[in-house]
Amino acid sequence: MRMPTDSRQEKNELLIVRTFAAPRALVFKAWTDMDSMMHWTGPKGFISKGDKLDVRPGGSHRACLIAPTGEEHWVSGKYIEVLPPHRLVFTHAWELPNGKRSPETVVTVDFTEKDGATEMRFHQAFFESSTSRDGHKGGWTESFERLEQFLADCNKRDAR
Repeated sequence: MRMPTDSRQEKNELLIVRTFAAPRALVFKAWTDMDSMMHWTGPKGFISKGDKLDVRPGGSHRACLIAPTGEEHWVSGKYIEVLPPHRLVFTHAWELPNGKRSPETVVTVDFTEKDGATEMRFHQAFFESSTSRDGHKGGWTESFERLEQFLADCNKRDAR
């Protein structure tokens, strides 16, 4: 895990804080259950296809985000820390068409329950550029909008 060395590098971090109207255990499960994740990961219009999800320290994850054009974007990494239902820390890198991987970032997701809702603090660092950071911000923001809808649908099913 790299630590920031200058202010330019510190700017290449991403922090998104969202509150979901769902219990923490459900939000955590949405991040750690393959079937759940495939409902919300990826920007709007993308389809997610899971390949591997071994949620434990040292375990790995791999999935494909399929663009509306059919273009496949594979992402993978390793879990560093798993503290159900409080925290997930994992690496994140894109698998490039030339067989290499993009620069790896570290994602930390903290879940705090507040009055039946869950505050999620999502942090990703360190990006090679602000362009990469901003692209990820757009993708994650749309994913979290999809996550909000997925959790609302789960709550409706549970209320029946």
